[in-house]
Amino acid sequence: METEGNRILVVDDEERIRRLLKMYLEREGYEIEEAEDGEQALKLALSNDYDVILLDLMMPGKDGLEVCKEIRLHKATPVMMLTAKGEELNRIHGFEAGTDDYIVKPFSPREVVLRVKALLRRSSTSTTINQSTRSKDLIEFQHLLIDNDAHRVLADNQEVSLTPKEYELLLFLAKSPDKVFEREALLKEVWKYEFFGDLRTVDTHVKRLREKLNKVSAEAAKMIVTVWGVGYKFEVTKP
Repeated sequence: METEGNRILVVDDEERIRRLLKMYLEREGYEIEEAEDGEQALKLALSNDYDVILLDLMMPGKDGLEVCKEIRLHKATPVMMLTAKGEELNRIHGFEAGTDDYIVKPFSPREVVLRVKALLRRSSTSTTINQSTRSKDLIEFQHLLIDNDAHRVLADNQEVSLTPKEYELLLFLAKSPDKVFEREALLKEVWKYEFFGDLRTVDTHVKRLREKLNKVSAEAAKMIVTVWGVGYKFEVTKP
C-alpha cells in the first residue's frame, strides 16, 4: 500500500489537464504541485524532492525531453511522460532521455493513477531506508550488492543512485547470472511493452547503468557484459 502524502509534480501547459490530474491524484492522498512550462518544471524538480514527476512532452520553451534529460543529470526521480504523440519514435526518445513510463493523450485519469502507484511501488526514492534494518531479499556478489527490499544498490560498499528502470534492468540481469538475454527479451521483461525496432532503449539504459556503476566501482560496471550480435548478460567473475 502506498504511503499517503507522496509528493507529485504535474507538468503540462494545459491548465485543464493539470487540474484533472490533480483532482484524481489528491483523491488518493497525494500532495500535488503544478508547473505550466519546462523552465518552471525544471526549477521545481531540482529544488524539491518529488516521488514522481508527470511531464508533458510538447511544451513551449523547454520541452519534456529537455527537462527530463536535465533532471537525469542530477536526480533519479521517476518520470512519466505525457504526450499527444503516440508514434514509436517519440516513445524511443522518451525512454532514451530517462523516462520511466509513457502515456499517450487522451488518457484515462484512472490509468494515470494506477501507473503512478506502480512507479511508487518500485521506486527507490519513495521510501526512506532504515540502515539498521537487515534486509532478507539480498543479491550479493563480490563487488555488488542489491538490496531488493530497500531498492538499494551498493557497488564496493558505495550506494549507487539509479532510476526505477535502471534498477529493474540491473535486478533482472543479476537474477540470472551468466545468462544471455536478447534486447527484445529485455524490452518485454523490463519495460513490459512490445516494441518493434527500438532496441536503442535497452542500449541507452545499459550505457547509463554502466556509467553510474563505474563512478564508484569499475569492477561492478564490468559485470554487465555486451554479447555482440545478441544482447547482454550479467557476468560473475569467479574468485
